Amino acid sequence: METPTMRQRFEEYILGLQEEIITSFETLDPNAPKFKRDSWLRAHQGGKGVSGVFFAPPPTDASPGPQTVLEKAGVNISVVHGMLPPAAIKEMRADHSSIPYDEKTSLPFFAAGISLVVHPRNPHAPTVHANYRYFEISEKAAEGEGTGKVVAWWFGGGSDLTPSYLYDEDARHFHTTLQNACNQHGSELYPVFKKWCDEYFYIVHRQETRGIGGLFFDDLSTEKHARLSDDVKRPRSSEEIFDFIKAVGNSFVPSYLPVLERRMSMPSTDQHRRWQLLRRGRYVEFNLVYDRGTKFGLKTPSARIESILMSLPETARWEYMTDMGSDLESEEGRLIAVLKQPIDWAGLEK
Repeated sequence: METPTMRQRFEEYILGLQEEIITSFETLDPNAPKFKRDSWLRAHQGGKGVSGVFFAPPPTDASPGPQTVLEKAGVNISVVHGMLPPAAIKEMRADHSSIPYDEKTSLPFFAAGISLVVHPRNPHAPTVHANYRYFEISEKAAEGEGTGKVVAWWFGGGSDLTPSYLYDEDARHFHTTLQNACNQHGSELYPVFKKWCDEYFYIVHRQETRGIGGLFFDDLSTEKHARLSDDVKRPRSSEEIFDFIKAVGNSFVPSYLPVLERRMSMPSTDQHRRWQLLRRGRYVEFNLVYDRGTKFGLKTPSARIESILMSLPETARWEYMTDMGSDLESEEGRLIAVLKQPIDWAGLEK
């Protein structure tokens, strides 16, 4: 029996993680509609995926709306392959010098990942996002061969929390759970990836972060990494990095579900809902203006638009020159202060 490739092992892992995460949400709210599982095939090039999407259709009459814990959520898998154009190869060579480049030749690529976004209904319950992915670039296969020699590979991912109302115990729990997962594989990983997350999820035109952060990382491979020291313990081989990915991936449910359980039934007012929708507007702004994955997906031929835009909330709000959040003594203002100046939440545990 042939040893499974990293492609096969990573795909098997994310499919199992997807099922675990969806099952945890369905168990939390057993009376809600089940997630809709939607298997799909990628037209023209190659690949497949499984989308797990939650939504509760609004009533068609004057009856009260749904009272589900979640308002909208997606836990999606994609496993795709095709040809990478020279312009994309040139950009990727900045972090992966092993990729051959001659301005004319396209190269085969493989990409697999799990991506999830959860928007709860209660304004006190935070939105959460996570993504874990594996990427390969190979030489063109010779006639009759299946796959050419792999010339570059790397892992990326992360997880981050976006509350409308700030609860310190939730922030500490989320961050320390991620930190504990990271620390199994090197003490430098969490502080570096936490800082990277704060930098990545920054809404430049608002001068604030999208949320209170978590982890963000990319380009983890055997090659030298621009953000990680060469002389400290960190995962370096494909096996070590895959183990790290599994550790942080498996930390999603314990990092988020206890927070959601604490907040999902809290009393809320129209004022709370208004602020939640305004914060969701900021979420939309980041995802459509800055997010690399969204922008890349929308530019990709034959892209599955429904999956790309899955991250957007069902409802959002924009107000001209809103004054909500301007009073720094208010609940809303306290959140804004943290979005302007990120906090070392895991450090507060010490």
